[in-house]
Amino acid sequence: MSAHAFGAGAPLRIGVEEELMILDAETLDPVPRVETLVAEAERLALPGSVKTELFASVVELNTRPCATAAEALAALRELRAATGEIARGHGLALAAAGTHALARPEEQEIVQEQRYLDFVAYAGVTARRQGVNGLHVHVAVPDAAACLRALEGALPWLPLLLALSANSPYLAGERTGLASNRAEVLGQLPRNGAPPVFATFADWERTVERMTRLGLVSDYSALWWDVRPHPRLGTLEVRACDQPTAVELSGAFVALVQALVATLLEDPAAGAPFDRALYQEARWAAGHRGPRASLPDPAAERLHAVPELTARLLELVAPAAARLGSEELLAAIDPSRCEGDRQLEVGEAHGLRAAVADVVARTCG
Repeated sequence: MSAHAFGAGAPLRIGVEEELMILDAETLDPVPRVETLVAEAERLALPGSVKTELFASVVELNTRPCATAAEALAALRELRAATGEIARGHGLALAAAGTHALARPEEQEIVQEQRYLDFVAYAGVTARRQGVNGLHVHVAVPDAAACLRALEGALPWLPLLLALSANSPYLAGERTGLASNRAEVLGQLPRNGAPPVFATFADWERTVERMTRLGLVSDYSALWWDVRPHPRLGTLEVRACDQPTAVELSGAFVALVQALVATLLEDPAAGAPFDRALYQEARWAAGHRGPRASLPDPAAERLHAVPELTARLLELVAPAAARLGSEELLAAIDPSRCEGDRQLEVGEAHGLRAAVADVVARTCG
């Protein structure tokens, strides 16, 4: 665990992972065709890569390392467009959202790769319920200590990111009452939510080594926390957001995460451990109520409505966003509603299959 890439590249460079569903273009049901998309994408010169995920009806789009959020957004547009074109050539369609409104995750085919088969053998039905999709953002940090400082500083804001990005109001054909069913499903996994408090990076390494030695994890990539160090890439990885449908929203959350990490790295007071019990309360509220939640202010002992707390976060990161040239991207965030609200509106008016069709239309539009 001593080898890492912290500080090896340009500071604050970012990498983005999107998880998109693969559907039959006519029925809009998930179909296990990821290998087709991956194989054809490998022949193209793309600003990133196209990969498998747990389910064969999901494709993961990874950008190359990018200097700015605008560059990452351009890469995501190109990756979605190219993969969508491949899909159309096979009678398929892509859908970007936290869940499929109708499909039962347990019925979906698992990718026949050993890491996924081992996961299913270990977690059983809990693994097979993970038919949920998220946006993951990596931000390069200069060293391991800075990574832990940024992790603790970012943690109090992650429930707000979940509330703003909530995009999974349906699960297996039911309106569950949750804004983010994804957050609830991820909570069924071990090692979910907030990581423990680590006093030093050596403490983190010892925990990973112990869990690996005991056979609980294969490596640290099996720590499914909402935020985690990623030493091999030299990044802090933020995993709190539901997968956005509109690529502009993906770009907005990427810009927000990058600017937040930049702000925290410059703040000598950042890094004090955040109360994990309070975090779990805030995460629960964000997943249940989305933009209608009341969440704790990291700097004060009081709750704020999501729009008010969003204004405070945007004010906090504004200087960094200006330096990074990402202010305009942040304008795509509407603190009064989330994309799950649109799914509900279309679903209530026209049915759940229409809600899926609307997601498809907006994914590569």
